[in-house]
Amino acid sequence: MKNNKVVLAFSGGLDTSFCAIYLSKIKNLEVHAVTINTGGFSDSEIEKIEQQALSLGVASFKHLNETNHFYDKVIKYLVYGNVLKNNTYPLSVSAERIVQAVAVANYAKLIGVSAIAHGSTGAGNDQVRFDMVFNILTPETEVITPIRDLKLSREEEIKFLKEHGVNINAEKARYSINKGIWGTSVGGKETLTSNLPLPEEAYPSPLLKTDTSDITLGFEKGELKNVNGTAYSNPVDAILKLQELAAPYAIGRDIHVGDTIIGIKGRVGFEAAAPLIIIKAHHTLEKHTLTKWQLYWKEQLSSWYGNWMHEGQYLDPVMRNIEGFLAGTQENVSGKVHVTLMPYRFVVNGIESEHDLMSAKFGSYGEMNKAWTGEDVKGFTKIFGNQTAIYYQVNNKEYEHKH
Repeated sequence: MKNNKVVLAFSGGLDTSFCAIYLSKIKNLEVHAVTINTGGFSDSEIEKIEQQALSLGVASFKHLNETNHFYDKVIKYLVYGNVLKNNTYPLSVSAERIVQAVAVANYAKLIGVSAIAHGSTGAGNDQVRFDMVFNILTPETEVITPIRDLKLSREEEIKFLKEHGVNINAEKARYSINKGIWGTSVGGKETLTSNLPLPEEAYPSPLLKTDTSDITLGFEKGELKNVNGTAYSNPVDAILKLQELAAPYAIGRDIHVGDTIIGIKGRVGFEAAAPLIIIKAHHTLEKHTLTKWQLYWKEQLSSWYGNWMHEGQYLDPVMRNIEGFLAGTQENVSGKVHVTLMPYRFVVNGIESEHDLMSAKFGSYGEMNKAWTGEDVKGFTKIFGNQTAIYYQVNNKEYEHKH
């Protein structure tokens, strides 16, 4: 190593607290902790994280707020694409990890360190996401991962910290919580099984409201810009407002099951009230304002985009190509979406848009046609099925319906 300086991606949780002491006191490295805020920390929480980092013996602490950057570079396209991994998960953590990794890499270059450390385990996706970004952006910098290399359990980490005078709330440490503007993941002993649900107390946002509430979301070219009549120039503020309204209903809880990057099945709980409402509301607006083939190709490319993002391949230039396509489809995705909030769920009621292709002047589905005649449809139907009709006639086939 050219020097003994190491940047530690520090969240203040169990894993990174272990890393801070291990690297400074056991490995005798000069540790520079950096916390990347992607919308999950308040100012007071950042202050507590700084105090904790300094108490653990780090040489310096830096807070970088990347929330707006996270929205502009990532979240915006996840909304455009209505991205839900396995039709369930809004990439709450997997998307923000990329932004965090890029910010850590840039900070490491800025202060001139020999190594970058992170608290990923050896069985999850984050190790690949962080390592890959660091390898691409800081190829000359060593990557140190104490938790992965030592194969530590959470119990062993707690014991180590207590031995070094750090008291950890073992009950609180039962669950691994990662909070950001695009959702909060929750991991615990239950998510290591295939059958157990997370208990109510595992979720950070408890159920506080049991009534119903009607809200209206305003989109401008695919971006949320209005909540209940209040306009927001910055969509980040609109997301935070919607989260404030929806979180008390404990909306957006679920457990995602998927294939990890390293090839094993993984299971994680999450809560993402605002992200799920935004995606479903936006998708409903698109159903009214986009053509059939726009919707079809968006679905194909968005699924691929979300998967490549999930697997840490955000820096692949093909992602910029797909983002260009997604942005191009949003020209007419503007209007209001009406939503009802209820305990644990929500309902998208309908939309209003000047770009609504469900225009009554062309006819009403199942009711009345105004732009064509019955004879037009007869001729169209004959031509539309012509190729299949020729197939059956040429091959003397009859359709066989087998049970």
